[in-house]
Amino acid sequence: MYGFKEITADQLKSLQDSGQNFHLIDVRSPAEVARGVIAGARHIPLHLLPMSIQDLERDRPVVFYCLSGGRSAQAAAFAAAQGMGEVLNLRGGISAWAGRGFPVVAPE
Repeated sequence: MYGFKEITADQLKSLQDSGQNFHLIDVRSPAEVARGVIAGARHIPLHLLPMSIQDLERDRPVVFYCLSGGRSAQAAAFAAAQGMGEVLNLRGGISAWAGRGFPVVAPE
C-alpha cells in the first residue's frame, strides 16, 4: 500500500488486550479529542507530527487514528516514509472503534 497496513477496530482491541507495547497516536484536532479518545492514546495533531515523529520509538509498532481514517492514513504514510518500523492505520478511525461498542474515554 503506502508502507503501512490497515487494521480493524477488532484487531486494535486484540492488540490492546494482548498487552503488546505499541504507540497509539490520535491525530485529530484538540476539539475532536475533547469529545473522547481511545484509552492509552497520545495526542499528536496531524500538523504537528513532522515535529514530533522523532519522539516515537522506532522499534515499537505505531497505530494512528483519527475520526474516520483519512488523516491517520496520511500520518501513517508519513511515519512509514520516515523509517518507522511497523506502521498501522485504524480503518474507519475512532468512529469504527465506537461503532463496535469499544470504550471511548475522556482525554487525560
